[in-house]
Amino acid sequence: MERVAIFPGSFDPFTVGHESIVKRAIPLFDKIVIMIGYNANKRSFFPVEKRLKWIREVFKDESKVTVESHEGLTVDFCKKVNAQYILRGLRTSADFEFERAIAQVNKKMHPKIESVFLLTMPEHTPINSTIVRDIIFHGGDASQFLPASLNMSEFKLDE
Repeated sequence: MERVAIFPGSFDPFTVGHESIVKRAIPLFDKIVIMIGYNANKRSFFPVEKRLKWIREVFKDESKVTVESHEGLTVDFCKKVNAQYILRGLRTSADFEFERAIAQVNKKMHPKIESVFLLTMPEHTPINSTIVRDIIFHGGDASQFLPASLNMSEFKLDE
């Protein structure tokens, strides 16, 4: 059976921390689907179409990685793409507590799904999309926090 994992998130924007988690997970799975989800509690900064484009650009040479968007429950998306695993990155103990609760609820709803957690690299611990968005919003240079393969000019807000 093919080992399929999804890596769900809003990825608004996709950071070097996200990139690192996916790259480190590639040897563990036959396929990784990066799922851009719609979070009802968050207002999007960048349009989904741009986020899809940017993440596809980051992994254009990696045949095991695909990128899709989904509105609805993560476990429903798992069923749709026949994924048995949900991949998540953990930066802090607070992340663990939050992700543990979600993983346990997902397991209750879909018992065949396993959540797999990877710790972030120490240098990525302080990086999150909210901080990177704020840097971009205020005209700062966020390039060190975004994948190197992306064109920084695309992150201008007037587009």
